[in-house]
Amino acid sequence: MSEPTFFSGAPQSVEIAVIGGGVIGMAIALRLARDGREVAVIEPNAPGSGASFGNAGTIADYGVLPVANPGVLRNLAALAFDRDSPLSVRLAALPGLTPWIARFLRNCLPARTEANAAALGELLHDATPLWQEFAAEIGASGHLHRNGCLYAYDTPQAMTAGATEAAFRRRHGAEVELLDGPQVAQMEPRLKPVAGAQFFPNAVNIDDPGEVMRKLATSLTEAGVAMVPRAVRRLERRGGRVHLQGDGLAIAAGKVVIAAGAHSRALSAQAGDLLPLDTERGYHIEYDMTEPLLRRVVCPVARGFYAIPMAGRLRFAGTVELGGLGLPPDPARHALLERGARAMFPHLGTPDRCWFGFRPSMPDSIPVIRRGRLGGDVILAFGHGHLGLTLAPRTARMVARLVAD
Repeated sequence: MSEPTFFSGAPQSVEIAVIGGGVIGMAIALRLARDGREVAVIEPNAPGSGASFGNAGTIADYGVLPVANPGVLRNLAALAFDRDSPLSVRLAALPGLTPWIARFLRNCLPARTEANAAALGELLHDATPLWQEFAAEIGASGHLHRNGCLYAYDTPQAMTAGATEAAFRRRHGAEVELLDGPQVAQMEPRLKPVAGAQFFPNAVNIDDPGEVMRKLATSLTEAGVAMVPRAVRRLERRGGRVHLQGDGLAIAAGKVVIAAGAHSRALSAQAGDLLPLDTERGYHIEYDMTEPLLRRVVCPVARGFYAIPMAGRLRFAGTVELGGLGLPPDPARHALLERGARAMFPHLGTPDRCWFGFRPSMPDSIPVIRRGRLGGDVILAFGHGHLGLTLAPRTARMVARLVAD
């Protein structure tokens, strides 16, 4: 497979400029190009090299439970002060995070959780078939495995809570099965015994997100999309066009799609939309192995991460760290994942590699996919949180409709 080609010079004018070369931006650009549009993707880093690469590799059609939910309020003290908590807040970033956290806590109230889950259910109901179609389009079908996903519980009490959560997910359209300990052991014989699990049969595991991103980027160049390796610093409406400027960059576009993930807030503000977007900082570690220890994705719920079988390796990814874009990674978060990995598989030693990146998150867990407040020449497509990979094909179709209308 050929590597994606970057143009040596950016076009001065284009019909549609997509700001952001993650999975959301690239999926949008490919859909628009297939619709016959002239498209440029503006991305300073290698395409798909951020959270689109470092994620849990799971098409999570069951992800209707918002991050902000009543369970967070009930367990707030434990989440805030336990060193092994899946939630962490960097104190240095707390002043800037306070407005976002206040909105997040309001969305933990039951009525808001129900409304947000209903919106997520509408977005997610066909996530798996859309991804299967999308993977076939970019030549990545061989990387998708519909083996389902397990949410495993250590104790009967935790399993009771899991059954309540399963009922919530079913109410909002997710397909869920409840399994007892022996059933889980039959599905994953190398796991330590558990009390039971939620099983999501439609979940799809992507065995190499980085390779899928490379295939997507190659599909873009083959479709004639200009890949512009620059960062947009300034967005301005002038003379009936949207002008984008940055170091070595000056492009006038008929329409602009802001799909820059965690970096979208400043640009959307320049377009007239002040939105409470902030960043959940994600981490993963990987262990190389020739034989996978798991057959499918497993989440040990008490630890708040995913264990993901991937091509030639086992990845542990997840947890939530609130800390903005500017602070360096926290080694304690990688150490937390290491402890969790060894709790699942005691023979694992030092990880072969680790990663750190940014998730673009809204306080209500609902992505922003709509026209800009000041006009349809700017379209917003960001804030997908933990569901960016899952919702990329759906978002691309929604944006294409906005452009066509």
